[in-house]
Amino acid sequence: MKYVKMVDDAQNQESMKGAIDTLNQITSSNSTPKTIKKSLIDLVAELNNTEYSLSVRAANTISLLDDVTQDPNMPSYVRTQLWQAVSKLESIRE
Repeated sequence: MKYVKMVDDAQNQESMKGAIDTLNQITSSNSTPKTIKKSLIDLVAELNNTEYSLSVRAANTISLLDDVTQDPNMPSYVRTQLWQAVSKLESIRE
């Protein structure tokens, strides 16, 4: 049973890293609107905050990303990338 937990932890860490990498790519793009960049930078900081468990950080970020994707100024390709990050975060299990 302990082996399964270690595998889950590794998978969760990999999913978190993938989501953070995706969000960082979006923020480093010159075509991403500044207001969206600011929101995403704040979200990445929250994801890196170890005060809460991975699953809590992922759930909070998914909720906040849902709000961000509703921004009418968001280019459609950025919205698609955000959904990819949400998908990675949704795979995190406790």
